[in-house]
Amino acid sequence: MTYTRRELGKLMLTLPVAGLLPRDVFGAFQAKPNSKFAGVQIGMNVPYNYGVSTSDHARTMPVDDVIAKTVQLGVSAVELRSQPIELFLGVPLEVLEPPREADAQKRAERQKAAVEALRAWRLKNDPAKASAVRKKFDEAGIKIDIVKYDNIYNFTDPEMDYVFALAKAAGARAISCELEVEGAKRVGTFADKHNLMVGYHGHTHTPEAMFKEAFAAAKHNGANLDIGHYIAGNLGDPVDFIKRYHDRITHIHVKDRKKQKADGGDGENVPFGQGDTPIKAVLQVIRDNKWPIDAIIEWEYAVPAGSERMAEMAKCVQYCKDALLS
Repeated sequence: MTYTRRELGKLMLTLPVAGLLPRDVFGAFQAKPNSKFAGVQIGMNVPYNYGVSTSDHARTMPVDDVIAKTVQLGVSAVELRSQPIELFLGVPLEVLEPPREADAQKRAERQKAAVEALRAWRLKNDPAKASAVRKKFDEAGIKIDIVKYDNIYNFTDPEMDYVFALAKAAGARAISCELEVEGAKRVGTFADKHNLMVGYHGHTHTPEAMFKEAFAAAKHNGANLDIGHYIAGNLGDPVDFIKRYHDRITHIHVKDRKKQKADGGDGENVPFGQGDTPIKAVLQVIRDNKWPIDAIIEWEYAVPAGSERMAEMAKCVQYCKDALLS
């Protein structure tokens, strides 16, 4: 389904979260969403941020539901996992996310069968059909900026060509995945072949040196710097990283985390403004230098008592907006 301006307004009036949202964020729902502030695009990691009713299907939210929730937040860009796209195109849900098995052997067998079934489906279908997903998002006023793939290092060469073609058809300017340096060398050859950037995502044990090695391997190897993880793992100052490698950064993940603990443990996730992550400084250096780096909110802190998930994400958007307009 697609959404007219009037339909979006009616949708918002029926949502209980609407009353919890900041007034100027809610106002964006009266027209197409716009979360580009002072030239910096704020986006959402979806459907990861939104959660689902069961843990078995955490990545396969239907496209229409993803669109509705993103519009509800007034957000105009997303990093979209591949699963909703392929679910829309006809891949069975149990292939994309096989039900979990208590027995380890059965679980491994089911997952292996699902991987093989998905590979077979991909190689028989036209990735250009993802343009239909792009059209739905475009009509709602949302840009699919990044397409994220899980387990990309296990893809065959034909699959690798498929996933880059799928991302292009969806309108993405890059793909993203987790960073494994040796695997990134191979993925980078396909990125150069397809002339599409890859933003490699790091965690609390992903130092600058790993990114530099990936950058050296291919022209289109880039970084999806997670500024919260960078602080929680005591890896350095994310502002300095961005200044040095801004031309290789496809997007950042925005979250607030505490500094690494005295015992070496990772700092915890907290609501925006309560941690040690220099969110404002990061956003402002991107703004001031007019670098084309999207700031994708990755929501991971616990819902405070008396609140709920969507209201908290609206606060995150507002926090970023305030930082950029100050």
